[in-house]
Amino acid sequence: MDQSSEGGMKKIGSVNLDKLINDFSQIEKKMIETSGKNKILDIQLEKTNCLLKVMQTKEVSMKEECATLHNMIKGLQQTLEYQHNLKVELNEEKHKELIEKKEMEISELNAKLRTQEKEKQNEIIKLQLEFDAKLARVQTKSKSYPDATLLPQSIYRRKLQHLQEEKNKEIAILRNNIRDLEQRLSVGKDSHLKRRRF
Repeated sequence: MDQSSEGGMKKIGSVNLDKLINDFSQIEKKMIETSGKNKILDIQLEKTNCLLKVMQTKEVSMKEECATLHNMIKGLQQTLEYQHNLKVELNEEKHKELIEKKEMEISELNAKLRTQEKEKQNEIIKLQLEFDAKLARVQTKSKSYPDATLLPQSIYRRKLQHLQEEKNKEIAILRNNIRDLEQRLSVGKDSHLKRRRF
């Protein structure tokens, strides 16, 4: 091999080595850039994973809270239903007691009315008998004076009429009271039945 060919080989080797060093530098530079980008991506991935864990923890917590709230709502609904049923039962019991009380009042008033009617009737009969007896005595004593019997007779008649009117008034008042109580009792029973239907 002569000197010219040897010099040419050195030149080619020198050129290839420079290119190789340059290429290596470029590759190294790209590797450094890629490594930097990978580190940034790793940091971002780590942040994302942390955020995901936080979100998952929050989701679990929210699900537990929702379940707790559902249980609370269910418990409140059951309590309200129980209270409502208890209130209905108490109202029914109270209404029943009120009806029984009103029925007893009506029964007592009817008994009182019958007693008063009987007493007034007996009083009227007694007064009628007294009136008849006195009238008979007056008529016996005053046969010679026909006009003398008119005054006592009219007095007793007025007294008898007054007693009859008083009796009728008291009976009317009692009957009105009984009618009023029966109407109220009837309305109470109707409204109670309507509430039970609904």
